[in-house]
Amino acid sequence: MRDDDEHPKRPRPVSGHANIQMAHGGGGRLMHDLIAAVFAPAFAGPESESEHDAAVLTLPETRLAFTTDSYVVDPLFFPGGDIGTLAVNGTVNDLAMSGARPLYLSAGFIIEEGFPTEQLETIARSMAGAAEAADVRIVTGDTKVVDRGHGHGLYVNTAGIGIIEHGVTIAPVSVRPGDAVIVSGDVGRHGVAVMARREGLAFETEITSDCAPLAATVQEMLRSGIEIHCLRDLTRGGLGTALVEIAGSSRKHIRIEQTRVPVGPAVQGACELLGFDPLFVANEGRFVAFVAESDAPRAVEIIRTQSPEFAAAVIGRVVDADKGLVTMTTVIGAEVVVDMLSGEQLPRIC
Repeated sequence: MRDDDEHPKRPRPVSGHANIQMAHGGGGRLMHDLIAAVFAPAFAGPESESEHDAAVLTLPETRLAFTTDSYVVDPLFFPGGDIGTLAVNGTVNDLAMSGARPLYLSAGFIIEEGFPTEQLETIARSMAGAAEAADVRIVTGDTKVVDRGHGHGLYVNTAGIGIIEHGVTIAPVSVRPGDAVIVSGDVGRHGVAVMARREGLAFETEITSDCAPLAATVQEMLRSGIEIHCLRDLTRGGLGTALVEIAGSSRKHIRIEQTRVPVGPAVQGACELLGFDPLFVANEGRFVAFVAESDAPRAVEIIRTQSPEFAAAVIGRVVDADKGLVTMTTVIGAEVVVDMLSGEQLPRIC
């Protein structure tokens, strides 16, 4: 009898690791291996087959989107936001990426003994303000306190429900050859802003997080009749990882141009100084959209109108089928394969 027959419930090592590493939570290859090896077999079901940020649930005469996320960002306060705004906007954005109109959130708090009450009140107020700005309500929650030294201050979990008021399937399976690939704004700001505050780094121009809700922009695109095939918010792993995920799920070849990817000068300079690739740095207020090529100019116009500060741009095309990869034309004209990192360049940025 084989050893795994004798011990059918023994966990198997993930990518050569018998124990969980920080990189398993970073949004890269190791996290995907962990999900495939441990969680997908345990929780497999038709609702999770789309490999999207939210599950789409069909009820009598209604379609809902449901998602959950946990936030362990360090530090809790950073330029442009805090863990509270991050928790609300992150969950709202996951719902929006399925084309849902977000409605309700839950909020769970794991608080370390000794955490300052004043900071907790500030974070709660941030969450209330972010919920109001995103037109959602926080309707239920939970609070737990753990021993001093065991909770790193505060962790927050949020779950969200939204309603899908159209018949469109917005998911990787809908990506088509010829689709335009649009990024909604400049990339890399959130990850660099959090890292700079954590490490006490000062740049000539302060870099602030892009943390913002995206649902209103997506809803306006839908109301305007834009033929949206897929959306993905660019959180852990950044734009590069999102594209690789979508290419793999859709089995399509996505080709982008490096010179078209918007990166702010301050973020570009910080990344060059620190050895980061902005393509893989996290964002919390940006998304990539796959739309019919004929709708691309109008989609870019809508994004820019909704958020004038966003440098929305068409960065590439879906060029053919049955490839399942991403290639990029670099600034010197070479074509390279884009693959996700093993872990995350910057841990604990969300």
